[in-house]
Amino acid sequence: MKGVVLAGGRATRLRPLTHTMTKHLIPLANKPIIFYCLESLALAGIKEVAIIVGCRHPDYPGSLDTGPEIFDAVGCGERWGLRVTYIEQDAPRGIAHAVGLTRDFIGADPFVVFLGDNFLPSGISDFVREFDQTQPNTMILLCHVPNPRDFGVAVLEGERVVRLEEKPEHPPSDLALVGVYLFDHHVWKAIDNLKPSWRNELEITHAIQALIDEGLVVRSHEVKGWWKDTGTLRDLLEANRIVLDALAGANLGQVDERSQLLGRVVIEEGATVANSIIQGPAIIGRRSRIADSLLGPYVSIHFQVEIEASELANSIVLEESAIRRVPGRIRDSLIGKNVAVHATERRPGWHQFMLGDYSQVTLA
Repeated sequence: MKGVVLAGGRATRLRPLTHTMTKHLIPLANKPIIFYCLESLALAGIKEVAIIVGCRHPDYPGSLDTGPEIFDAVGCGERWGLRVTYIEQDAPRGIAHAVGLTRDFIGADPFVVFLGDNFLPSGISDFVREFDQTQPNTMILLCHVPNPRDFGVAVLEGERVVRLEEKPEHPPSDLALVGVYLFDHHVWKAIDNLKPSWRNELEITHAIQALIDEGLVVRSHEVKGWWKDTGTLRDLLEANRIVLDALAGANLGQVDERSQLLGRVVIEEGATVANSIIQGPAIIGRRSRIADSLLGPYVSIHFQVEIEASELANSIVLEESAIRRVPGRIRDSLIGKNVAVHATERRPGWHQFMLGDYSQVTLA
């Protein structure tokens, strides 16, 4: 079996951050989201993976060239025991279009498709194992959700899928498609016969419905535990909390005698903490410097970040940013790379930010 990870797309709900970086590399507990996908594939026994990356297209404003950035982070996949191939999608033409680009890579093998911004802590090993044992033509991963109008939803008879509806006004069920799919070779014909949807995209739900209509076997597998589509700030922060909750504390840096580490706190190599309180769960990245500050709970600080005389909670701060003397507390925030936030005087209150790379904010 082979794997396909989709890592293109425009991520409009995370702008302005995603104007300058791909959402798939936003870190959860200091590890890029796409790394969790690749770990899941490797743990399921998959060795060969194609990553679909985006490239700029003049007819699609906001399309992002994600290939070089993802290649720099992932490389050839050796760290996971994978062999990674990169395939470009010239424009955001839909999931089914992206899957269709992998036909030569996949050949006649069955394969799993994993949307690269999905976070699934339980992994996909059980999903892959069930597919191997039952041998359907397609298997989809489903999860009960409180807001099925926002997703593609499935109607089941037993574990067999009999109908799919994309973001229905009156949902026939609360079972949402998670964004992980297993296919055999029959999917190629279904993709070949697709017509663009109202979004001018080839929809994977339409391809799966075509398989159902043809009488092929489409089965379901229900997620046990957490699943997050990390396409919004709220979901990113919740996924970050889930990962931090599973961390074991470790101090590989330097923490002075005036500081306190409360609960599960990870201090990575080369990080320093002076006259500060870190309330876990939290992680402080390598070579970061924290001074005279109160951080946590649920804070992820990436590498070479400087935080001075400030308070943060439930937030993610990306690499090489600086937060100095900010009045009140920053919470529920995502702060990009090389961002500077500082103030000239203290005031009570709190602040929420979603700041793109190289931003500068002064609070006076």
